[in-house]
Amino acid sequence: MRPATRSMLMAGLISVSVWQLGEAAYIQAKAWLAQRLIAAAWDQARAAGVGVKPWPWADTYPVARIEAPRQGARLMVLSGASGRTLAFGPGHVAGTPLPGEHGNSVISGHRDTHFAFLRELRSGDVLMVQAANGGVVRYVVSAVEVVHRKDMRVLLDAGDDRLTLVTCFPFDSPVTGGPLRYVVVATRDLQGIVEI
Repeated sequence: MRPATRSMLMAGLISVSVWQLGEAAYIQAKAWLAQRLIAAAWDQARAAGVGVKPWPWADTYPVARIEAPRQGARLMVLSGASGRTLAFGPGHVAGTPLPGEHGNSVISGHRDTHFAFLRELRSGDVLMVQAANGGVVRYVVSAVEVVHRKDMRVLLDAGDDRLTLVTCFPFDSPVTGGPLRYVVVATRDLQGIVEI
């Protein structure tokens, strides 16, 4: 191979690598900044008693805050679970009770940003959910499983109060989406609602 061709090929490979790293950094930065803006909207919403959009053109708003103390995760949960919403944070699946309410509240999120901590959750771990009314509900992880994306039983009411967290699986797959979902089920602790 000629030196000029080799130099052009090397420059092209370096450019693509830098572009890919920049793209990954952009996604992480956007997720981080969005959570800060959403947290500010959450504070305003709690003070006003109504949902507040985190930026003027947003088509979502925060509905709860979730915390996994052992994993050091503290995230705002948004209304809706569209791809556009999940780019900014975990989303509450419409048609299920809001986090902290009675029934099976389902929240989905991306495995490579906000819900990356799910892989560290184990049976017995605690999740704390601050509901819109300010009350804090304590949940304890009771099950972790991998299901097919068409398995709708994760959305069903199981007759108890639970929080179901769903993300794509496997965590380290270079392919987005895929047919498998990682599901964490946490049931309401007997302590119920705790005041903050």
